[in-house]
Amino acid sequence: MNKFLFFTQIFSACVEAAGGMEDFRRSYLRLCKEGGVDTQESVLAQLHDTRTVTGSSRLDLRGQSITVDTCSVLARVLQNDTVFTEIILSDCMLSEEGVKMLLNGLCSNTTVKVLDLKGNNMRGTGAEALGQLLVRNKVLRRLVLEWNALGMWEEGFAVFCEGLASSTSLTQLDLRNNQINHQGAAELCVALKRNSNLQELDLRWNNMGLLGGRSLLEAMQQNRTLTKLELAGNNIPSDTLRAIEQSMNHNVDRQSTLQESKSRTQVLSKEIQLLKDEKSRQYLSLMETIDRQKGEMGRSSRNSSIRLGQLQEALNEQKSSVNSLTAKLQMTEAALALSEQKNHDLADLLTRVKMEKNELRERQSREIKKEHEENAVREAKHLKEVNSLSEKNLQLRSKLEETERRCKTQQDQIFELKQELTNTTAELKLRLAQTEERLEMEKRRAKQALEDMDGLRQKEVDHLTRHQEDSERALQERILKLEGQRIQLEEELSRVKASLVTERAQAEEELGKVRSQVRLEEQQHLTSLEEKLRAVRQSRDESQNHCTQQKQTIAELHAKVSQQSIETDSLRRRIDELQQDLAGKEQEKVSEVTRVRVELQEQIGHLQAERTAQGGLKEKIAALEREIKALSVAHREALLDKESEMSSLLERLRIREGEIQRIREDEAQRASFLQNAILTYVQGSPLAHFSPKK
Repeated sequence: MNKFLFFTQIFSACVEAAGGMEDFRRSYLRLCKEGGVDTQESVLAQLHDTRTVTGSSRLDLRGQSITVDTCSVLARVLQNDTVFTEIILSDCMLSEEGVKMLLNGLCSNTTVKVLDLKGNNMRGTGAEALGQLLVRNKVLRRLVLEWNALGMWEEGFAVFCEGLASSTSLTQLDLRNNQINHQGAAELCVALKRNSNLQELDLRWNNMGLLGGRSLLEAMQQNRTLTKLELAGNNIPSDTLRAIEQSMNHNVDRQSTLQESKSRTQVLSKEIQLLKDEKSRQYLSLMETIDRQKGEMGRSSRNSSIRLGQLQEALNEQKSSVNSLTAKLQMTEAALALSEQKNHDLADLLTRVKMEKNELRERQSREIKKEHEENAVREAKHLKEVNSLSEKNLQLRSKLEETERRCKTQQDQIFELKQELTNTTAELKLRLAQTEERLEMEKRRAKQALEDMDGLRQKEVDHLTRHQEDSERALQERILKLEGQRIQLEEELSRVKASLVTERAQAEEELGKVRSQVRLEEQQHLTSLEEKLRAVRQSRDESQNHCTQQKQTIAELHAKVSQQSIETDSLRRRIDELQQDLAGKEQEKVSEVTRVRVELQEQIGHLQAERTAQGGLKEKIAALEREIKALSVAHREALLDKESEMSSLLERLRIREGEIQRIREDEAQRASFLQNAILTYVQGSPLAHFSPKK
């Protein structure tokens, strides 16, 4: 039956898709007639082919030469289309106007998730239209733009990058062979810094070079979602490619850790919900048992009151019979003289009956003492169980204190890491100050050398001053670059600090949540245990009251039996009837005692069930402690990752210091070469005879 329903659902979906395809074809023909546009047979044939394929949601027009008019009609049809989820327009020789119309029509579409525009030679206007599409469309997931020329026009590519930065749905982007240079790579990197959804990016066979690779590396240090980046054929050095690959590996690790944390939080929420359900069920079961016990106690009290009324009626009947017997005794006093011998025999029988009654009383007293001892033993067992439960609660509190101590130690470690970060930043600032001082000293020396050389002839120095101005400009550009690198390093340090602060806040929030959950569970467990103890104490008090009532009834019965024995000294038959009544009452007492025993056994079973529930709670608490340990291990691993990142930053600083030293050595060599050239030129010139000798 389930298979039949499944196939019927598939068949209905296919029928709906075929109907939607027919509507698309009709709307295309209608709009062509309204606009006076000639329909392209290739497009109609492709729509017919897609209609024959049941259940297809792809519009494949690859290799078809589509005109501007058909592009405008398709754009109007695709605005409100709900059939196609994938549109392929690769190698269609689309013009700039046609691309713009199609993309404007797709801006309001809500079903297309894949768009392929490969090999259409799109440039400035196409890039701008793509940027508007990425801003307005919230459904597109994959965009293929291979073999186009988006990077040739900087303004259009900048608009496309702005749209990519504001996109919230795109996850895959293919930009192979788009003539993107280092400037376009910089614009793309700015977009990647702002984007938080793109996961795969293909930039193979462009012309980014070293500067583009550095800008991509800088963007990857801020982007946290990009996990796949293809950069073959871009003339990027291997060290930058390795650094980019390391950053991508970090992003993959972050995504995996985020998924694991999400799954763990879901599992924890499910377990907490199960615990809450179990506790609510236990509470409901306890309330039901308490209601049952109350009903049984009310029934027992009603039965005892009914039995007391019946006994009182029997006693009244016995009193009336005794009065009648006393009247008969007065009538038979004359006959007593003749029956003295019979009286002696009756007296012997009465003594025997008294002995039997005494024995019965002793037996009853022994049974009552045994019941009291059993009740005392049961109370002692209950008290022992209560003490064990209180000890377990103390152990749980001690575990909570240990977890709080661990949290404090982790906070101390985080504070130490902060101190290390401050020390490293201070060292970096000192090094930067030293480099700035050295650069100023070199500038002063260069200026002094220029002033000394100005004493020579002006005609010969003009050429040299031009060269020196060029060298100064190059030095200033390098200094600006070094200052930009210093600013970038400071920004990276600030970002690392911010990430550490956010991670610490998240860890503290998670620890606070776990503590509050454990405390709430302990409070609920303690309240349930206190309620159970109260119920046990109430049941014990009720059983004691019932025992006292039974003792009172037994004492009253004994008094009544003694009165009847005194009154019926001469009536053996009546004594036998009273003995039978006593036997019936003893049976009722035995039945009541057995009932009380059954109730106590049921209470013992409930307590055992509570013990098992407490064992389950202990196991769950142990599981929560394990999860807390796992979270602490993950936090330590994150701290180790941050330390590795700090070490990599320090290595970069060392490398850049080495580059600065090389630049200084090159500049010193150039200055020495210039001085030697000037001296040789002055010595070789005919005016050297008029120059002053040093």
